[in-house]
Order: sequence, then C-alpha cells, then structure tokens
Amino acid sequence: MCAVEALSIAHVSPFTWEERHEVGTYVREVTARLAARGHQVTVLAPSRDGAAVKEVRAAVRAGRFEALAGRPFLPVSEALEVPVASRTRAALPVDAARTIEELLTALPLDVVHVHEPFAPSVSSTALRNSRALTVGTFHAPAERLVATQVARKLTKLVFGRLDARHAAFGATAQLLERFFGGHYAVVGPGTDAPASRLHPDDGPLRLAFVDGEERAALRTFLRALRRLPRELDFTATVVSPRGPSTSTPLRADLRERVTFAEDGEQEALEGADVVVLASDGDRPAPALLLRALAAGAVPVASRLPVYEELAQDAGLLFEPRDSETLAAQLARLADPDLRAARRAAAPPPRSWDDVCDDVEASYAALVARRHDAEGDGRLWQSLAPRRTIDVDLHMHTDHSPDCATPVEHLLATARDQGLGAIAVTDHNEVSGAFEALEKAEAYGVKVIVGEEVKTATQGEVIGLFLQEKIPRGLSLRETVDAIRAQGGLVYVPHPFDRMHAVPDYEHLQTILDDVDAIEVYNPRVAIGSFNEEAERFAAKYRIVRGAGSDSHVAAGLGTVRVRMRDFDGPEEFLESLRHAEIITKSGTLLYVQALKFLETKATPPAARRARRERRVRRATRNG
Repeated sequence: MCAVEALSIAHVSPFTWEERHEVGTYVREVTARLAARGHQVTVLAPSRDGAAVKEVRAAVRAGRFEALAGRPFLPVSEALEVPVASRTRAALPVDAARTIEELLTALPLDVVHVHEPFAPSVSSTALRNSRALTVGTFHAPAERLVATQVARKLTKLVFGRLDARHAAFGATAQLLERFFGGHYAVVGPGTDAPASRLHPDDGPLRLAFVDGEERAALRTFLRALRRLPRELDFTATVVSPRGPSTSTPLRADLRERVTFAEDGEQEALEGADVVVLASDGDRPAPALLLRALAAGAVPVASRLPVYEELAQDAGLLFEPRDSETLAAQLARLADPDLRAARRAAAPPPRSWDDVCDDVEASYAALVARRHDAEGDGRLWQSLAPRRTIDVDLHMHTDHSPDCATPVEHLLATARDQGLGAIAVTDHNEVSGAFEALEKAEAYGVKVIVGEEVKTATQGEVIGLFLQEKIPRGLSLRETVDAIRAQGGLVYVPHPFDRMHAVPDYEHLQTILDDVDAIEVYNPRVAIGSFNEEAERFAAKYRIVRGAGSDSHVAAGLGTVRVRMRDFDGPEEFLESLRHAEIITKSGTLLYVQALKFLETKATPPAARRARRERRVRRATRNG
C-alpha cells in the first residue's frame, strides 16, 4: 500500500448511479477503499433520485457548498434516458452542466477522477471545468465510439487537460493512443475473492450467459445453442432482466435445458463450467470475463482485442456474431480435460485493494508535482514593510520585429501609467531590455531584463532577469535550461492561447518542476477561456500566478497590472509575486490590436522611423 496524505477526491461517472454497469462497480469499489484509507471521497454521477438531484441543485444555487463537501454521493443530473438500441447519447442538460461547474469550482478538491470522459457527458463536463489535478480512466469504449468522436482534434485538446491517463485494459490503452496519443497507464479492475465452486467438475456441461452486453450478444448465444449437437449433455443459465429473445425461438428440447433469471450473476458464474461473452464490439464487458475467470469458469469470447487480451490461453475465441463457430467451441469444452487445462492457464485474480493501491500511487505522483504554496515566510516578512508597486510583466519594444514602440516612449508611458516596474520581453532579443535598463533611472521605472524565446516546435517561453540573449530554435527543455543557467526565472506566457505558438499541455508538464510562474491573464488573448485554462492549470499545480499586457503598442501598457511589494532580484521578485494581486481592465483588445497594425503593418518604414524619432525626442524632453 502506498502511503499518501489524506486528499479530497471526486470521482465522476457518466452512467446513472442506479444502473448496473462495470464503470459503476469500479467507482464504488475504489472509492469505498479510498474512503477507508482516510481520504474524503465524493462521487458525482447522474441519478434517478429526483429529490436528491433537486436538493443538490438547491444547495448549489444557495451557495451552501459546505453542506455538500462531506457527502459521499452528489447526484448532478437526472438519468439520461437513452434507448438500449440507440447509437447516440443524449446531450447533457445545461443546468446539470452548470451544477457540475459550480461544484468543481467551489469544493476544495485535490483530485478529480473522471471516467469515460467522452462528450457529451457528466465526465466530459467535469474534465472541462476541473481546477484540481485531473485523472481520467478509460474502461472499454467501443472502437466505433472512439473513432467517430465529433471534432476529434477538439477532443484531443480536451483530453490534453488530463494530468494522468489510466486505461482499464491494454487493448483500451492501444485504442486511445492510436486516436488521441498520450500515455495510458493500465490500471485494470479487480474481482471479488473467488468462492469455492458450487459443483464437481462432472455431469452435464454447465453454460452461463450474463446479459451485460448488447442485445445482439444474447441472440448470438441462443443461436449457438440451437446448433449444438442434440446428444450433447448440457444446461444453460441466462441472467437477463429482459427475458428470452422473441426473435430467436428455442427448440422444445432446449427450453428444458435453458433457464432465464433476472438476477443472480455471481451464482451463475460460480456454477458454470463455461461463460459465453458474445459482444460484437458495441458494448463489451471485459470485467465480466475477469469475474468468470476468478470463479473458475472457462470464457468463450468473441474475438475483440480486449477479450483476446484477457482470455489468452485461459479461454476460446470466435469471430463476432459467428454462432456456428461459437457452437463448435462450446462442444469442444465438453471435454473436462480441456476445461481443466484452460482453467490452469488463467492468471491469478486481481483484488480491488490492488487496484486502489495503483490509483492511490497515481494520485501521490501527481500531488508530489504541485509547487510549494507557502514559499519563504521569512523572506515575505522582510518584504511586507516595503512599498506596493504596480508591475507589467510582458511587453515589447521596437527591438521586436512586430513592434514599433521606442524604448524611451515605452518608459515614459510606463511612468505616466503609474507602473513601478516593467519586464521588457522582446521576441528572441534582449537588446531592447538592456537599453531600457540603462535609461530606466531617468524615468523612475524599474526594468526587468527578459526575452520571449521561440522554441523549435513547442511554443514560446519567457526568461526573466536574464544576463544575455538566448537563441531561438532550441527545444523547450534546452530553452528552460538556458534560462536557469543565467540564474533567471522561467515564466510561461499565454500558455493555452491557440492563436499563439504555445507549448501544449503535455509538453508543459515536462518542464513543470522548472516553471517559476505562469501568465494567467493576458488581455491580448482573443478567447477568454484560454486565460481561464491558464488559471486552472496554475491552481491545480499551485504555480505562482503572473500577468502582463503583452503590449506591442505603448497604449496597451497598464491594461493589466500586478500589484506587489517592491523587490530586488529574482528571489525577492518571485516571493513578492506569490502574494500579489492581479488587476485587470477589459475592453482594450480591439483598440490596441488596431494600434499595433497601424504602427507596424499599415505604416511605411520611413514613416515609422520618423515617428520613432519624434517619440524619442518627446520622451527625452519630458524625461
């Protein structure tokens, strides 16, 4: 067992809580053990309990989140009623999505663990809104569901928000890697401790079918029974709440051998010599196969990757919907020696405690990556008496190819805007920052030498408190190392703005330990959700938050400012930034973008030079 500090955890399932489903079993078993180990665990899932759903919504609307924090189950929407034969899932109700968003924002959670987060669902909504470390478990989705995900590129981006990815089976991991990339750690389900077999291994061949799959699977099984030799001595138990299939009538002699029951799955498995799993891939039930193996039965399964993985030498296979081959495989297993050999090849069952160990270890690895939220208390005490200044951490001068603002004009505007310090972060250049540093005293503005460096393929990263230029075109890792080598700070700008060159979520995780601060607000970001995603990322990993105007025109200065204690050097700066307040001002994006266009693209070079000279003279005169 992995020793982990007590955590606040939410598990989110897209399946109705009252529904019999393998995902629900997984969530129930794992959360019960996590709670027994001292963690505070809450399950969010749809429910048919209308009164409970209304109670949760009323508490959310009233802001009574404290009353919900300790509850083991929070129903977040009514059941999504979808016909069994339907090929699509119903959309999540808007009010349910709002409830999930408000819950995940208000509840103090360390980890949000989502199951089968395909859209639209409770799990996908939780993934989009989680501000905690987020783990995703993919169980056994049908390949058709994965392959036909609407806007697959968008789905890939959403899955990119997962901090750890689990797959219940190796075949599931391969399927997800093929369509969405990423690494999926296999954390399979457990099984209950096997009971002693309920009968000796003699007498008639005992078959069992548990209706945990699609309706077509039951039809395939019943058709196979019709093809069995009449002289074969066997009995069959079908556990299904739906009863016999009217489309596949049984012979009179078979009706005497086949028993239908609405429940009693475990008894059927433990009393069977052979368990049939006949899914055609629409809704496989691999956990059922594991329970059959644990009960000492031999599985005969359709040739699906997940069934092949689990059955291996312990079972027999047939092509999906091939009832003739299924019948032949069942007839072969009338031989008790073959059954004994297959049972001997079965792997030992995996307990739910083993599963919980792996899940808990995954949480521990993620929690260990969170930054120290406390900082240096003694250093902060020394900074507390100092004056408060406003700082802009991201801006450009005419030393950047896409900016026409002279250094003097920038400094004069910063002074007039009441900024006490600025970070000059030209694109792939530090000459403008050093020029500003030389002239800063005359304007009464402190200057941090920075550079916004374009990496080879993984976006941009800013180095603050630099001593020399860092070349563009290095890898993200090499760029970060070069900043560190100068004693600088690693500051990630507009990290999730798809309009900019940005490191994707997974690449950002590779440098997580070396990130000193992250830009959570940039007024030039055209879509507000990009800033919100940066805020969520900083919150879940407890990274120091920063902000900057990203100004390419002087008029953009001050559109966002960081109010913090005055500082000297990178160490004091970072500690002061940890306790800073970010002050934003909206409604300036179109204005400053238009100015940038007019000052660069729309103005001839000669006119830009003349304008620059006038600004320099004016700034020198006023300075």
